[in-house]
Amino acid sequence: MPGARLYCPHVRYLGLDVGDVRIGVALSDETATLASGRPTLLRVGPRKDVRALAALVRENEVGEVVVGMPWRLDGSLGPQAEKVTAFVERLRRSLPVPVVTWDERLTTVAADELLAEAGVRRRDRKSRIDRAAAVLILQGYLDALRAAPALPGPGAAAE
Repeated sequence: MPGARLYCPHVRYLGLDVGDVRIGVALSDETATLASGRPTLLRVGPRKDVRALAALVRENEVGEVVVGMPWRLDGSLGPQAEKVTAFVERLRRSLPVPVVTWDERLTTVAADELLAEAGVRRRDRKSRIDRAAAVLILQGYLDALRAAPALPGPGAAAE
């Protein structure tokens, strides 16, 4: 497969759930096995948002960034996916590591359900849902990396 790469343990991955107001953040452990939530970033503008993410990449020695792509259920791109695509392109131009997209369909719904099952009150879920969605996005990507040793190269959308 052209552009394929092998699963690479001992690399940290950064997972992002990009919204209009917040960016949910997750970070893998050094073995690329487990995704954990990090503090959610409030969006303040494209340049500052990218700078904050670049700092996270440096501070955590991240080797790849995984951004959730909000495909519609029918597989098409809607207005939010177009915004995320533009943000991904900005990240690719600014970060020294690969930035890939990963299908995030229904992760927000799943994150809300997980938080509800954990006993988090509805009013408290809003502040935690972006982080939980980022964890689900990144964990799904890490699990797929371990299951299939070769994935599309940087910049390819996973479906």
